[in-house]
Amino acid sequence: MTRDAVRPCELPAEALLQRYRAAGAYADCYCVDVPHAVSHADYVQAFYTTAVFKLERLILRGFAARPSTDAQARSLARGETDAFAAWSVEGRALDQLLLCDFMRRTRSWLMVAPLPAGTRLYFGSAVVPLRDRRSGAPRLGFGFTALLGFHRVYSRVLLAAARARLPLPAVKSNV
Repeated sequence: MTRDAVRPCELPAEALLQRYRAAGAYADCYCVDVPHAVSHADYVQAFYTTAVFKLERLILRGFAARPSTDAQARSLARGETDAFAAWSVEGRALDQLLLCDFMRRTRSWLMVAPLPAGTRLYFGSAVVPLRDRRSGAPRLGFGFTALLGFHRVYSRVLLAAARARLPLPAVKSNV
């Protein structure tokens, strides 16, 4: 697998998503390397304005009454708002963003990390388990378990679409 392919990877130790993995939630992490510098704001904006994610936004608008726009995605990326579609900001750092869905069951996480020759883009999710009423044991539930295969493919598609949507670096002219 090449470095420019989206791939599963270890969740970085400093990831805001780590607290959920440490608490026993399902947590995943995917990454891809790009050969140029990418700001966190550019990454977040690209991620939430891809055609793929716009389909998810359309579904959220229709089924959950949670509309959103590209302008709202830009505001989220710039740190000007703490709400976007079905999510609210749970944590923010210079290089990462952690969002919580309105039902408080899932988390979405985006992070950038500089590389010697580019930037690594991270995307991860967490699903907070519910407590079984009878046993008290944590469980993810049938719905999530049934959709796990789709989720893994969809996560890769989202990250690849965001990478493709990123602005290219400006070319310097010697004129």
